[in-house]
Amino acid sequence: MKNIFIYILVLWSGFAFAQNEQLAQYYYDKGDFEKAKVSYEQLLSLAPSNTQYFLRTIDCYQQLQQFDIAQKAIQERYNRYKQGVFLVELGYNFQLQKNESKAKNYYDQAIEKIRTNSNDVYGIGNSFEKKVLLEYALKAYQTAMEVQPNYNFNFQIGMLYGQLGKTDLMIDLLLTESFKNPQNANLIQTQLSRFMNGETDNTAFKDAMRKALILRTQKDQDVFWNHYLSWFYVQQKEFGKAFIQEKAIYKREPESLMSIVNLSQFALNENDTETATEILNFILLNTKDLDLLIQSNASLMEIKIEKAQEKDYPAIETELQQLLTTYEITPFTVSLQIIQAHFLAFNLKKPEEGKAIIKRALELNLNEYQQADAKMELGDILLLEEKFNQALIYYSQIQLDLKNDVMSHEASLRAAKTSYYKTDFEWALKQFKELKSANTQLIANDALEYFLLINDNTAADSTQTALKQFAKGDFLMYQNKKPEAIAQFQRILKDFKGQEIEAVTMLRLGQIYESQADYNAALSQYQQIIDNHSDGIYVDEALFFSAEIYNDELKDTEKAKPLYEKVIFNHQDSIYFVDARKKYRELRGDKNL
Repeated sequence: MKNIFIYILVLWSGFAFAQNEQLAQYYYDKGDFEKAKVSYEQLLSLAPSNTQYFLRTIDCYQQLQQFDIAQKAIQERYNRYKQGVFLVELGYNFQLQKNESKAKNYYDQAIEKIRTNSNDVYGIGNSFEKKVLLEYALKAYQTAMEVQPNYNFNFQIGMLYGQLGKTDLMIDLLLTESFKNPQNANLIQTQLSRFMNGETDNTAFKDAMRKALILRTQKDQDVFWNHYLSWFYVQQKEFGKAFIQEKAIYKREPESLMSIVNLSQFALNENDTETATEILNFILLNTKDLDLLIQSNASLMEIKIEKAQEKDYPAIETELQQLLTTYEITPFTVSLQIIQAHFLAFNLKKPEEGKAIIKRALELNLNEYQQADAKMELGDILLLEEKFNQALIYYSQIQLDLKNDVMSHEASLRAAKTSYYKTDFEWALKQFKELKSANTQLIANDALEYFLLINDNTAADSTQTALKQFAKGDFLMYQNKKPEAIAQFQRILKDFKGQEIEAVTMLRLGQIYESQADYNAALSQYQQIIDNHSDGIYVDEALFFSAEIYNDELKDTEKAKPLYEKVIFNHQDSIYFVDARKKYRELRGDKNL
């Protein structure tokens, strides 16, 4: 009984202690330093050796300008523990009082402390960094490495060089460190990537990185530098240049194509289909691996179908059949079978043949992800045929079979769109609202777009008359019936002129015209949004899509540049902000990105 009582007492004491700590943190975060000071003093009295409580107590004294009390407490702490970190604290206490000479004296003492006890560098260097005393932090790490040559603070020193604006020194040191200690390369690349992709204009840093890597590749024949340069080009989304490096690596180390395979996926994800096609064809020429052959052929067929005009369909149909004849109908070729089914249903308007291919595939010994892929396609074809409820059954099966997986979220998105197409807006809105928080950014963005569409147009028109007509137009687009979709959206512009639905209808028309390479018609629609709906939620898309047409298709960079500029300066919350900024810098002449 006595032991139980002691156990309860200890448990309760721990709970009370945790509560006091949370309360102290609450006051501190709130900026109520008087109450925070009292709380931290109480915690420190219970745990006098706790450095975190002590430093927070000192911080509260300093925030309240009780510098004499802080100095006395720090000096006593230093006298007791003799740790160099408290010399930094003493110096900082004087710096806050603008007594620079005394502050410098204590900082110098802290550096000298490292010479007598090199282990003190960890606390001292970290304390200098936290207080943004970067030159002293740098000196601390350098001093430690002088005293103990086996210490390695190159990463910390390199990062301090970067913060101090000494980027050439940073790059040189971190690249050298990466080569000498490859186990640190990933950590270093992560930090270099942060510098390259920061919010500020860092073209000079990227230029310096590029030059340093090219120079090392030329001077040192080690493939390590080819790998590094390839990584750099991938960060800049210059996949063609990365491919040159990967080919050079493969020529000397032909054991694996995995880096080249990954590069093809990066290019596909960024819609650089030209480079992706070149890489995939290279893979086909250099592998006998069945999985890789099928995967590469499948990706190439998807690129061809995406770009194809109707006149190309017979050749694509023949090529798909030849591939399946070559590699046969097995679980290994499910990706090709799904592509063939989709092409037959959506492009050749033969949904029955498409469904037959998928149903045959589902009879094979597939794993759960292959089954999900096949069911997703079957649901898509059933949706194409306006068999909404049957489509929902297959999407629901995927959601149940792969809970919390990305494919489950994708199935949820398609189920929500199905509800939207059948004008069950109330249910669709609930589903889109949940998917706005999806971990996958593309799904979240898509869900947000439809959520806003339904929400805004329901608020503007409780009968949802215009929204129903718009959903019909979207469904025609899904069915790949572009002429009918154009007619439907034009009818909406006529019947609901000046209403909430107008801007997004123009956006849809612009997207269809763009997919048909009718760029002038697309630009006309986007311009109407820019002119007449500049305060709406679709103007950033109209600006960016217009800029992309001028830049990529019409090669009129002078018209593209001001459009990218408007996205950057007027729509910083746009999902196109990062891409617009990169393209704008390129057009401005910052080629070394």
